[in-house]
Amino acid sequence: MPRLSVVDPATAGPEAKTLLAKVDRALGVTPNMMRAMAVSPAVLDAYLSFSGSLSKGSLSGAAREQIALVAATENSCEYCYAAHHVLGERAGVSATDLRTAGEAEASDPKTAAALKFARTVLETRGFVGDEDLEAVRAAGHGDGEIGEIVANVALNVFTNYFNSVGRTEVDFPPVPLPVK
Repeated sequence: MPRLSVVDPATAGPEAKTLLAKVDRALGVTPNMMRAMAVSPAVLDAYLSFSGSLSKGSLSGAAREQIALVAATENSCEYCYAAHHVLGERAGVSATDLRTAGEAEASDPKTAAALKFARTVLETRGFVGDEDLEAVRAAGHGDGEIGEIVANVALNVFTNYFNSVGRTEVDFPPVPLPVK
């Protein structure tokens, strides 16, 4: 049972309505997470701004979706795990990589290194070792991409926690979380 209320886009206030319309145009639907965030338009705007800024970075949409699956797995967020399977498929992540991303694995070695680094950031709460940085750099990630990996982890921790606190009703096809 959801613990946070949601906004009906049809009856939302002007600011929330504008933000929710932006979501609907981008996704073709208005997911429950965004409807819950819209209770405070500042929260939804912050999420959309952060996500939008990261979409302009050097990491591909597919890599960002796979990082989201790592975070959802580490934080046991069923909502985000289901959502990012759908969004990952839209971004071109293969079925195999969708199945393995939550375990920080990918068929592309450079992406796999990013996922392993993202998992380490989550596990260590950012206190990664020098060897972790050396490994992600050896795979071809520069400091800008490393910063983007960390930023994508942070964005996804926010959504994972938001959905866990709110017990957001999953409105994507459910996908079982990997067993940790």
